[in-house]
Amino acid sequence: MAPKKVFAGARLRALRSQHRLTQAELAARLDISASYVNQLESNQRPLTASVMLALADGFDLDLTSLATDASDRLVVDLREALADPVFGDTAPNLQELKIVAGNAPDMARAVLQLYEAYRKGNERLAGMDAALARDPQSGVTTAYEEVRDFFHYADNYIDPLDRAAETLAGELGEFGPDRLRRLIDYCADMHQIRVVLSAPASGEKLVEFDRTSRDLWVNSHLEPTSQFFRIAAVLCGLEQATLLDQLLDQASFKAPEARAIARMGLANYFAGALHMPYGAFLRAANSYRFDIEELARVFGASLEQVAHRLSTMQRPRERGVPFFFARVDAAGTITKRHSATALQFARFGGACPLWNVHRAFEARGEIIRQLAQTPDGKSYLCLAWSGEKRLGGFRGVTRRYAYALGCEVSHAGRLVYADDLDLAKAAFDPIGVSCRICERRNCPQRSVPPLAAGISVPADRRSIVPYEIG
Repeated sequence: MAPKKVFAGARLRALRSQHRLTQAELAARLDISASYVNQLESNQRPLTASVMLALADGFDLDLTSLATDASDRLVVDLREALADPVFGDTAPNLQELKIVAGNAPDMARAVLQLYEAYRKGNERLAGMDAALARDPQSGVTTAYEEVRDFFHYADNYIDPLDRAAETLAGELGEFGPDRLRRLIDYCADMHQIRVVLSAPASGEKLVEFDRTSRDLWVNSHLEPTSQFFRIAAVLCGLEQATLLDQLLDQASFKAPEARAIARMGLANYFAGALHMPYGAFLRAANSYRFDIEELARVFGASLEQVAHRLSTMQRPRERGVPFFFARVDAAGTITKRHSATALQFARFGGACPLWNVHRAFEARGEIIRQLAQTPDGKSYLCLAWSGEKRLGGFRGVTRRYAYALGCEVSHAGRLVYADDLDLAKAAFDPIGVSCRICERRNCPQRSVPPLAAGISVPADRRSIVPYEIG
């Protein structure tokens, strides 16, 4: 049997690189031509016995290491990895794999490492998806989802914090354009805090509190209502620190980051309650029949702040209309969600495309209405509008959102928005929570099948959705 030819181009290149030699310098040390070295490194020619001996003598190498060919194992591993269906019909043939393993073994190993990472990541995602399909409360949650659930199961109402804010609101006095100034004066008198309103060096920073100097810097590009909110949130951390710790201890969050996120959420809750104290806000809401534009005018607040506050009005024996509230970005991602109704929002993915909140971006400056029904048979009056948040001038930061506010139709008669609607005869748009869990079989906007249902694909007919559910 003829001796096996030894191709060791990759090892020869690695050896030359280790000793920082050019091909010409290596050729001189081996007493061969530079073109011959190039052919050896590109595996166009095998190592001869004389070259192997010269390498062993000149670089103190073990001949066994040169004769051992590790590329065969690389080829086998590559063939196994590239057989995965994820590569489709693009998998290279055996000869191409041998060239890669022989000429670029580091690249081959990198491909294998990448495939291994992909496979493990896919397994983790599949396990998470399965756990969520079996039990949405299985514990596979992020810190943000833990905090969302904390507020959700409290009906988005934190009684002791809400009452503390209402007490402080009484000390600040009547509503009016000078209320921000009164809050700034209160911070100075009670906590020796100097509030500084000025433009930032970076347009994205909103607020910063220096506990040593007691300086509270607030972005002057913010609207006065947002300045009030930011100052109030900082004030909550100072005046209500003990109460915040008690609430957070009772929550028993699993994720370490959840406590910090919840503390920020509770401070923001206090700020909203201070801006629109419960009793006064509920009386005004009933008086103006929940007209959010009128409420924004009375309390000097934004529509978003008013809608958010409406979703928190769940004080025992003094409940307001149970609302849901959501904020959605241009990609359809729900970035803020609260619900005192049976309607809940998708934990993963975007919202139902049939929901009117997506049309709000096209109707800037308008509040659009929708009568909608969810798969559980509950009907809702849904309001939606869009708006911009700008910081600075022409090149300032701009964020665009759409907002949704709604309640069950049984409460719609209390809202000014239902006055000209015949709720008994009106047609209701079928909406869902998310395609992944929606049970509707004939929705033309369905993007993916529901997790809990099988599908069939008819061979001889085609509808808008290319499969049938069930």
